[in-house]
Amino acid sequence: MANNNDGLSDKVKGGVNKTKGEVKDQVGNATNNSKMQREGKKEKTKGNVQKEIGKVKDL
Repeated sequence: MANNNDGLSDKVKGGVNKTKGEVKDQVGNATNNSKMQREGKKEKTKGNVQKEIGKVKDL
């Protein structure tokens, strides 16, 4: 039997990754660090995908 919290877990993890990515992106922008900006954008995308997976699991 599936755990009802599976979707919630993915949404929370997605939110955390999205926030971490946003911080990295902004710090990279402020310090002119393009590598950090790229990492931040990648992490934000990962977070968005995780959140969407969580929404699908809740269906």
